[in-house]
Amino acid sequence: MLDIKLIRQNPDFVRQALKDRGDDALVGEVLSLDREYREILSQFENLRAYQRDKGREYQRTGDASLREEMVRLSQEVDELQHKVREREEGLKKTLLYLPNLPHPSVPKENRVVRTWGERRRFELTPKPHWELGRSLGIIDFDRGVKLSGSGFYILKGWGALLERTLTYFMLDMHTKKHGYTEVYAPCMVTKECMICSGNLPKFSENLYFDAEDDLWLIPTAEVPLTSLHHNEILQIEDLPLRYVALTPCFRREKMAWGRDTRGIKRVHQFNKVELYKVVEPQTSEEELDQLVQDAEEICQKLDIPYRVVELCAPELGFSSQKTYDIEMWAPGSDEWLEVSSCSNCGDFQARRSNIRYRPRGEEKTRFVHTLNGSGLALPRVFIAILENYQTEKGDVDIPEAIKPYMR
Repeated sequence: MLDIKLIRQNPDFVRQALKDRGDDALVGEVLSLDREYREILSQFENLRAYQRDKGREYQRTGDASLREEMVRLSQEVDELQHKVREREEGLKKTLLYLPNLPHPSVPKENRVVRTWGERRRFELTPKPHWELGRSLGIIDFDRGVKLSGSGFYILKGWGALLERTLTYFMLDMHTKKHGYTEVYAPCMVTKECMICSGNLPKFSENLYFDAEDDLWLIPTAEVPLTSLHHNEILQIEDLPLRYVALTPCFRREKMAWGRDTRGIKRVHQFNKVELYKVVEPQTSEEELDQLVQDAEEICQKLDIPYRVVELCAPELGFSSQKTYDIEMWAPGSDEWLEVSSCSNCGDFQARRSNIRYRPRGEEKTRFVHTLNGSGLALPRVFIAILENYQTEKGDVDIPEAIKPYMR
């Protein structure tokens, strides 16, 4: 959530920053609601002060003629207080629709920061994963559709083992080498959790919802990890906090209808290893660089060519102020596949979640900064392995790094 003081004091700056993202429509409405709220709040505070003065006068004099006025004042104060709460709630709800402001360093256009690895040369035209998966009998698209409809698939035998192997490998790397603490998190969360991470209220149509229990299926482990410390004041000694979680992710993909319908690139349910950090503001840029490196190392260990792309403002996620995408090369599909999106959210999620810390030597608390990134998303890594490690015989080799896990 954006700081209303920032919008109030620097409206042109905020409007331009959100215009760069292509999402400045609500700034004027927020300013109007804020003015209305402050006007009514001022009326309420003045009337409360007047009420207190009359109350003290009545206690001092016992003047019976003041009784009726005290009753009237009490009713007017209650009515104004109700209006104040209504305006404040309306302002907060509107603020929830405003995305984060881009960091000043965000480029005007997407920028390839670096590339790694050499693309493999094939004697024959490399096959896409949907052909390889069928021929090897490890991906069953038809039975996935039979069970759950379009956008679902089945992994069998060696395919299911590869998926499981990749999760073990990634979790071991992030916990044993990179220093993250593994978290087993629920896949169904409350509406408040979705609001804290920035998924609600704006993106409700892209989420799965259990109306009876009022629970939401998570689109990423970022959602429960953001709310781990909801309404907490953290100790400075505990920062930074670094978490990693493996969860299934559920997405309706309504905003992507008609795109990437072949194969398993864009599906409704998939597994993902998520990295999440809670840090002091002055270290968040450094922590973002390290987050990207941690995700990159997985790609390097798997020996798959990839590139790192710094996103421009219109491409940023709702909660992000700065993002680097990691894209693996898929020769069969002939495209770069995003396998991780590493973002610094600044204090945006912390404000929505009310996560604070107290700096050394200070009494006043401050909001932490939060960061997140995939470490990595399984379906597209699966695709990249199949398409990069395919042989002329039609089978698929295995990256050396994960052979010990596959026994």
